Amino acid sequence: MPILYDTPRLKIETKPVHLPNGRDREYLFVQPVSAVCILPTDAHSVYLIRQYRAVIDAYIYEVPAGGMEADDCDPIETARRELAEEARFSAGELIPRGFVYSSPGFCTEKLWLFEARDLSPCEEFARDEDEIIEVVRVAKKDAVAMMKDGRICDAKTIALLTRCLY
Repeated sequence: MPILYDTPRLKIETKPVHLPNGRDREYLFVQPVSAVCILPTDAHSVYLIRQYRAVIDAYIYEVPAGGMEADDCDPIETARRELAEEARFSAGELIPRGFVYSSPGFCTEKLWLFEARDLSPCEEFARDEDEIIEVVRVAKKDAVAMMKDGRICDAKTIALLTRCLY
């Protein structure tokens, strides 16, 4: 079981796995800490962030999101922090919307989903120095159209919008 990379927030290793069909195979396991995703909403709109992503060298529309400090952290407290840090909101109500796995073919990342309601401005946390973010208010019907036409192409955002708007 060679460990290829190991930090407090990400571990990558290969492991032998005995499959249900009786075969054995070695798999690559990418194991980041769990993360939270938050959709700020009001009666008619959602608030997305337009964020620069260096890995794809593009700005994309996303929901505020961020990694938990450790897998034993409270997802709700992490969601409150990330909502304030990235979208500059606090929420009177955070509604759990379940979880999704980001890419279970090789990655263990679990994304906890929340809808944030009863929003108020919040400047409690500073953004990370590499975050280039603009908060964008989008009508709910327009968010659905943006998913359908590809303007929203981020999987976690599509998953959370689907859980909240349908």
